[in-house]
Amino acid sequence: MRSAVCDNVVAKRRHDRPVSWGDQVRGKILPLVVAMIAYSGAATAQEVTLRAISAFTEKTTYSAGIERFIDRVNQAGKGIVQINYIGGPKAMPAFEVGNALKNGVVDLANTTGAFYTNLMPEADAWKLTQRSMAELRKNGGYDYMARLYEQKMNAILLARVVDNNPFHLYLNKRITSPDLTGLKLRITPVYRDFFQALGATVVQTAPGEVYTALERGVVDGYGWPITGIFDLGWNEKTKYRVDPGFYSAEVSILINKTAWDRLNDQQKAVLRKAADEGETEAPAEFLAENARDTERQAAAGIETITFDPVVARNYYEKAYEAGWAGQIRQSPEHGPKLREFFSKPE
Repeated sequence: MRSAVCDNVVAKRRHDRPVSWGDQVRGKILPLVVAMIAYSGAATAQEVTLRAISAFTEKTTYSAGIERFIDRVNQAGKGIVQINYIGGPKAMPAFEVGNALKNGVVDLANTTGAFYTNLMPEADAWKLTQRSMAELRKNGGYDYMARLYEQKMNAILLARVVDNNPFHLYLNKRITSPDLTGLKLRITPVYRDFFQALGATVVQTAPGEVYTALERGVVDGYGWPITGIFDLGWNEKTKYRVDPGFYSAEVSILINKTAWDRLNDQQKAVLRKAADEGETEAPAEFLAENARDTERQAAAGIETITFDPVVARNYYEKAYEAGWAGQIRQSPEHGPKLREFFSKPE
């Protein structure tokens, strides 16, 4: 009897013993740590890494947009989505980027429509836009192009990150009129119809080949925007710039549609936000860049060739006339509709 009573007393004392601080910590912290580890594992498993390429040399004017985009995504998308930047033309030739994107060799591409006209002739029409991207997203122009990107490129255009950036003709021989007969000019599809309409002989090359072509006298000049000639040293082989400028350069960030469709809403939101910020910034950014590079060209000794006002106006209008004629010839189904969306109101 006594033994049973003693056993009950001992058991009661054990039961009534205060729980130690260590027991409390283990009871509260350990489940939290386990939960954190489980969450971390889930987040890591969920994070997606996309591969990006640029058709332009890294750290130059026309790769700056995607490089800023990548920085934004990688900062905001930790644990969600990241981008591995493969590089520029040293990693992949500029005119192969469109195919690589379409076929999923890369997930993201920074390129211009002139570099993949073999896949989508309508992409070169971006140069002819006389409305802002904000307007085109409202008037149906962007949506019309978006359908073509899906059908022909298996791609989605996330953002136009170069805009409000006119092209010019650069020469090593002085001209007194817009007659380019006898001149051999380096081009991409951007300039072909216009320069040929003015009588030039044209040679298509990638940007990386221009310096050597100028140095060896293979070409007498080239078309390029007002910005960017210093990036590749072309200023060293350029004597004249013809004014006025014409068209507007377009460089955009595209994503492979199959890769996009695999992303969840959170991952898409990170990409959309970074893309929207880049597209919104582009017009004002390039307005300032245009002014800086105009001054820089003058300081470098590049002379400006101008025409009288009537001739200059005809030169400018001829650019759009030839550009749209070429676009409609290449895409008779879509060219006229794009002209309605892209041209400024009469």
